[in-house]
Amino acid sequence: MTDLLTALLATCDERGDAPALRSGALRLTYRELGGRIRATAGGLRAAGLEPGDRVLFSVRPEPAGVVLALGIVAAGGTVVFADPGAGPELFAARLALTGPRWAAAESLLYAASAFRATRWAARRRGLLLPAFDRLPVRHVYAGRWLPGVPRGAHAAGRLAAGPTMSTVDDAPDREALIVFTSGTTAAPRAVVHTRGSLGAGLSVLAGRCALGPADVVHTDQLMLGLPALVAGALWTMPPYGLAASAEPVRYASGLRGVTHTFCVPADFAAVLDAIAAGRVPAPTGLRSVMLGGAPVPPPLLRRATALLPGVELLTVYGMTEIVPVAAATAEEKLAHDGPGDLAGTALPGVRVRTAPDGELLVRGPNLCRGYLGEPPLAEHATGDLARLDGDRIVLVGRKKDMIIRGRVNIYPGLYEPAIARLDGVAQAVLVGLPTGLAGDEKVVLAIVPDGPAEPVVATVRAALPALIDAGALPDEIVAVAAVPVTGRTAKPDREALRRMLERQCASR
Repeated sequence: MTDLLTALLATCDERGDAPALRSGALRLTYRELGGRIRATAGGLRAAGLEPGDRVLFSVRPEPAGVVLALGIVAAGGTVVFADPGAGPELFAARLALTGPRWAAAESLLYAASAFRATRWAARRRGLLLPAFDRLPVRHVYAGRWLPGVPRGAHAAGRLAAGPTMSTVDDAPDREALIVFTSGTTAAPRAVVHTRGSLGAGLSVLAGRCALGPADVVHTDQLMLGLPALVAGALWTMPPYGLAASAEPVRYASGLRGVTHTFCVPADFAAVLDAIAAGRVPAPTGLRSVMLGGAPVPPPLLRRATALLPGVELLTVYGMTEIVPVAAATAEEKLAHDGPGDLAGTALPGVRVRTAPDGELLVRGPNLCRGYLGEPPLAEHATGDLARLDGDRIVLVGRKKDMIIRGRVNIYPGLYEPAIARLDGVAQAVLVGLPTGLAGDEKVVLAIVPDGPAEPVVATVRAALPALIDAGALPDEIVAVAAVPVTGRTAKPDREALRRMLERQCASR
């Protein structure tokens, strides 16, 4: 099994003075990148970090953060991605579960959480910051020193400039990354990846999207950035460390000379808006756009195909526990006119099957070790309902999103893609609203119209009987300006949509 760290460092040694990382004015060659990773690892070891130590990590996706994270893993530590906005109770529960001995955060985060005034300023913006400066751990800060950084904290920049660790062991079975996923304050859940499972993920992706030294990858996502580095390509990162939707013109301008990029659908839509409005020219030389992290609606693919002719649009299906699982091109997804959403063909090395209730089960060399504190995983139950069409995976819904109307179980994912393919529909989401009868729900179809609402609603209402099963026909069709989203990948927030629709119904 490939060890992510030793594979990357071998590329650094081989590529030498070739460009590796670029962000704004910062340029790192492979020699410099490998040197900084080894120096960070050596500095952490000298400061007392021991193999197996876990490090709470709250540093934005930028070159310094990449070097620090890889240096932690090279030193034998585990990066524990920590969301500082999770709220004090959930943060405390996650802290108790992982038992970190170190914390690595930006100096701005330490400053913002250390003082009452800055905590209140963050709270007014909806961010309930834990007191990072008072965590009973050793500290590393990224960026320039600011008041609030704990006394004795180590500067990440100084670690990267010190003596290097002479050797990095090849240890594919060593714990490397912990990412929190579904779970509650009472029972948080954390996915554990090893250096080997992460390395295997790169190999699986390479089976569908081969990268090489001549390629240039533009993204702030590790999913594509790390494979680019292992392949010897140039990874360019947005200098502002924010999602593309925050500054779409700036992000699109960064695509000049780029061959590959990765975006979540909501961010990519903002980039397409900038190109369509003429605020930035369509990128030349771009060969592939990878989309993942959330469902990719057909209108987005049609629009991208028109604005970026000749560019391969590749949708990637996966989850925290195992990524990637499957991939499909825009042409394959748009040609799929049956029920459900085509996730694509399982990638090399990944094995899939369905349980008796239709839930998709997946396994492969890129499967995580398991959940922290639980037995190792041999197979992952995705929570997605699917059917296997030959070697292709077609998603038909989420187990938890099932709507019950009378004696009929309705899986929204089975029908939403077909509805979204109708002219004038930008997005379609089916939800169930309580009727007051035990175990029964009213089915409401929320659509985001691409134009005047009334004629689009009328067109959808007329088309539905021939498009979806009679048992799934909605009781009501409602046009909304936008569907609420959740998380960095901007997935539809069905619970928030339910609340919004309930308020609309109550106000009538």
